[in-house]
Amino acid sequence: MLATTLHSTAIPPLDEHGLLQDPQHWNQTVAVVLAERLGVGPLTNEHWQIIHALRAHYTRFGAAPAMIQVCRLHGKERHWVHNLFSSCLNAWRVAGLPNPGEEAVTYLSGT
Repeated sequence: MLATTLHSTAIPPLDEHGLLQDPQHWNQTVAVVLAERLGVGPLTNEHWQIIHALRAHYTRFGAAPAMIQVCRLHGKERHWVHNLFSSCLNAWRVAGLPNPGEEAVTYLSGT
């Protein structure tokens, strides 16, 4: 039943990079559906640690953090975010954060 519900959950509009056009439409259900559609898999506690860290950093500074800082903050190796989300941009997408600009999208895509 949950899988059927998730598949039928409407995702708010996305931009050309797959980021929410209006981040205010983000919630945990949207995160779960986006993760599923991106092939990230079921969200674990580690995924949620990253999602919450990204959202907190963005709320405080209005910008994407260096992903290595997120890894260090949690005592993890430098590729932790990338390994869990397949790309740091996917982590940003699932966290429901706005388009950080072309330079940051390029950075997040490559890390």
